[in-house]
Amino acid sequence: MNSEPAYLKSHTTGRLKDITDELRGVIRACALCPHRCGVDRTIGERGKCRSGALPIVSSFHAHFGEERPLVGRGGSGAIFFTNCNLACIFCQNYDISHYGRGDEVSFDELAAMMLALQAKGCHNINFVSPSHMLYSIVEALLIAVPRGLSLPLVYNTGGYDSANIIHLIDGVFDIYMPDFKFMDASVANELSDAPDYPERAMEAVAEMHRQVGDLELDDRGIARRGLLVRHLVLPNNIARTDAVLDFLAGLSRDTYVNIMDQYRPEYRARECFDLRRRVTLQEFDAAVAWARKAGLRRIDGV
Repeated sequence: MNSEPAYLKSHTTGRLKDITDELRGVIRACALCPHRCGVDRTIGERGKCRSGALPIVSSFHAHFGEERPLVGRGGSGAIFFTNCNLACIFCQNYDISHYGRGDEVSFDELAAMMLALQAKGCHNINFVSPSHMLYSIVEALLIAVPRGLSLPLVYNTGGYDSANIIHLIDGVFDIYMPDFKFMDASVANELSDAPDYPERAMEAVAEMHRQVGDLELDDRGIARRGLLVRHLVLPNNIARTDAVLDFLAGLSRDTYVNIMDQYRPEYRARECFDLRRRVTLQEFDAAVAWARKAGLRRIDGV
């Protein structure tokens, strides 16, 4: 297993600079995500994500609440970006994603955050909600790599990504960690204002898996490369958990899946009748049973 993060080779070959230039062009008529708002973010125009060209950061710290392969002993170096390209009415971080809590920073400051997390002993740099901030991330990497950044990079996304953009950034991220929220278009429309979410998520996750394969761990059990998928179980199976797990098993029976039971009604969740309560133990057990029936062999959260 090659232990060198992918972006170091991309930087050496000049590909990282090429990717940065291409992404700068993408945000001039923004098509970073499936919303394809078409605004020129380089001159301050703002679309669905309400973000310009510069990164907007809510917080950054060593995070010990992530999956075990990311946390280890040193924690995951999480950088939480403000705003989001989804509009989930049940978001538990709605103060960041909907209300915009955070500060706009320079590319140099974002690079400094990465290096500070590395200096703290974190095992990776974990970009939380990166889909709308991809250009900012690669610009900051061009600064951070010559200063010594060498940790694996985690793309921690809500799953609403364009496969062509994920293809473009091949060679930047070592670990993809998408949520796979829904497999029902009408539910995705009602809850996240993204009726094409299932189709886009399937395309993007398949491309992620093509790039990095199944999750690989080092001799300490720390993730170095690969795909790790999260799925939040919702009441009454409105997310179609069974279909999500069937799709992931079709990618690989060794897809690392974290089945999560921590749903609670937050933000505007009570506007949807099905979301007014927590998930029952029986519903969570059914989700785990579906994963096993699908043939998945690496199930976290159980």
